[in-house]
Amino acid sequence: MSRGIQLARTGLLVNGVLALTKLVAGVLGQSYALIADAVESTADMFSSLVVWSGLRISSRDADQRYPFGYGKAESVSSAIVGLMLGGAAVGIAIEAVREIVTPHHAPAPFTLFVLIAVVIIKESLFRWVIREASDSGSLAVGADAWHHRSDAITSAAAFLGISIAVIGGPGWEPADDWAALFASVVILINGVRIIRPALADLMDVSPDENVFRSVEAAARDVPGVLATEKLRIRKSGTRYLLELHVQADPALSLHNAHILSGMVKTAIRAAVPRVGAVLVHMEPFEGP
Repeated sequence: MSRGIQLARTGLLVNGVLALTKLVAGVLGQSYALIADAVESTADMFSSLVVWSGLRISSRDADQRYPFGYGKAESVSSAIVGLMLGGAAVGIAIEAVREIVTPHHAPAPFTLFVLIAVVIIKESLFRWVIREASDSGSLAVGADAWHHRSDAITSAAAFLGISIAVIGGPGWEPADDWAALFASVVILINGVRIIRPALADLMDVSPDENVFRSVEAAARDVPGVLATEKLRIRKSGTRYLLELHVQADPALSLHNAHILSGMVKTAIRAAVPRVGAVLVHMEPFEGP
């Protein structure tokens, strides 16, 4: 989790520098696409702050008030990031349409060099962060990664629009604004892409079937386990919380049944390291 916090801090710093650079270049170079891109980078800054806060909260240990831990803070922070992207997309789209119908000068050619640097930096940052998200299973870190990819795409769109406006000459000035409008659609799509899994986690959606198979296989391989049933798994942050009914010999003493349940928990955690809390219900075997 500390790795995710470190990445959020790095993203915050990079987004701050890029937002200021794009805003200044957009104003001086008369490019609304670049100004819209600066707005998106500013939203990235706030999203990194949200992700940072969510990761810090979710890393807290369970306590009496939150006995299942603080993992859901990750899903909440991811949903907030998605909503911020949606809001930024709507704002950029409205302003882009206004610029399209308002005559204005073509952007300055130097803005293209700024955008080339931005695309390289943001795409590199996306690849770095998404690897960590994949390794840790963190929705919040993944949301932050896709925010970087969104910025890279909007910068590429701005580059294309400005290039058309500069090369096309008089009459092609709105190409810059059409690029900003396209960028708003990309931002909105990424926002929806982030919100959907976050809401699913908040609704305790079941994880991938592979997780179920791994848990059941680990439990059934424990000597003394005769059958398993009623496995339920939900995700809290990067950890899985599960409960499982285990059937054993009806003649097993309460003491030995307790020991067997502990062996099942150990086996499950060894097979699926991301499993946190495990609740095992011991039952008498009722099979043939």
